[in-house]
Amino acid sequence: MEVIAENRKARFEYFILEEFEAGMVLLSSEVKSLRERKANISDAYVIEKNGEIWLHNMHIAEYKAANKRNHKPKRERKLLLHKKEISKLIGQIKTAGITVVPLSIYFNDKGLAKTKIAIAKGKKLYDKRATIKQREWDREKSRLSKNDL
Repeated sequence: MEVIAENRKARFEYFILEEFEAGMVLLSSEVKSLRERKANISDAYVIEKNGEIWLHNMHIAEYKAANKRNHKPKRERKLLLHKKEISKLIGQIKTAGITVVPLSIYFNDKGLAKTKIAIAKGKKLYDKRATIKQREWDREKSRLSKNDL
């Protein structure tokens, strides 16, 4: 599994409740740009439209060697999931306080571009502070254990 882009901000901003693996409908120039690791999903989000799941605001840079009919960098991209997963996501999207965010984009073992999306709930400011405090404490514990050896 070759990770192309990761949304590190999502794990800090949200509590991750459940993760899904979804395929993406891409153009050939988009796949080539992904192979060059020219993608950004930090501002991306997932919505439901006409019973389908769409990924918005994901930036894939234009492929330099492509012709005039190159793709638009921030176009909407359809996500491919099983019907049960789609119905579950649609139900969660309509729930107040719950959102669906992309966590990472990668190529699987077969060379297919996949995105990992998650049902997430937003953190409050005090939750974010607690996360930072816990991370610093873990770092300090590892430092202390290294000094003891």
